[in-house]
Amino acid sequence: MNRPSIPELLKHGESYYSLIIGVSKRARQIVDHANQMEMKTPDNPLADAISDFAKGKYVLVEPEGIGSNK
Repeated sequence: MNRPSIPELLKHGESYYSLIIGVSKRARQIVDHANQMEMKTPDNPLADAISDFAKGKYVLVEPEGIGSNK
């Protein structure tokens, strides 16, 4: 897998904090889904979550004012 850089993931000026939270939540969703379906948990759910954001399957949504210099 090609590792995306942080600026590639933060395309619209989102905050690093939001990226960390979003990727973490997506990784938890991947693990929870595997557990619910009684499937083997992926070897690296964090890498899968980052890949989902890099491919645009998931996007960050921040409240107004977060990530800006206000």
